Amino acid sequence: MRATLVFPTREIVERYYVPLIYTACRTCYSELAPDDIFERAIDGRIPPAKQRELIGRVIESGHGSTIEHVVFTFAITGVSRTLSHQLVRHRAGVAFDQQSQRYVSYKKGASTMLPGTIAEADPELLARYEDQVEGALELYSELVDSGIPGEDARFVFPNATRTNLVMTANLRALIHMSGLRLCTMAQWEIRRLFQLIRHEVFAVSPFLGSFLAPKCVPLGYCDEAGNRDEHCPIRPHKDRVLEAWAEQAKRQSAQPPRADAPE
Repeated sequence: MRATLVFPTREIVERYYVPLIYTACRTCYSELAPDDIFERAIDGRIPPAKQRELIGRVIESGHGSTIEHVVFTFAITGVSRTLSHQLVRHRAGVAFDQQSQRYVSYKKGASTMLPGTIAEADPELLARYEDQVEGALELYSELVDSGIPGEDARFVFPNATRTNLVMTANLRALIHMSGLRLCTMAQWEIRRLFQLIRHEVFAVSPFLGSFLAPKCVPLGYCDEAGNRDEHCPIRPHKDRVLEAWAEQAKRQSAQPPRADAPE
């Protein structure tokens, strides 16, 4: 599996992306024209630290439209069709183009993914899995060789079949996707993909990359029903947080009124 950031470069991010986001943020609260704000940002009249400070506050406030103006494009290689079926469920602010099993002829056989749990399973189960996958790929080749169109022969491909994609996402969508897919409750393969994506964004902008995190980090609590036992310790579950708030409110209401409190 590979995820390579093909656009933008670090130079583009440093010179234009942060000033562009700053311009979007500042325009909402300024009498200046947006192009004037942008020029001030890129020529250094507005210090980069001041730009990042405003951007951080706006993102944390949930004003997400300001970060829809910048996009990141990734070349994603060697992921399974299982992963791509999950990935393309993200729609708002994201564009995909995927290797076609209709127009690509897998004359040498398609490569496949072997999950670690199966690789470490009982040897007999592992052998059956490998036989199943290999048999499907062999049948594909026989179907194509017999004149069956590839668009029909591909029906035998397993979800383990690897594929390639180009994905472009604006920063708001990328933060949302990362919040879900970096969670420890996410499926292992897509979680690994977003770890690679975060690494790529971080390489061109540690500041913007820092916003790609499991959703529990900005929330301050975990809202996954499957983590009520808190086996993932990154953040307390929201049930426990709400219980703590309720207990604190109960204690405060039970306290006698202060002597100097107004009637």
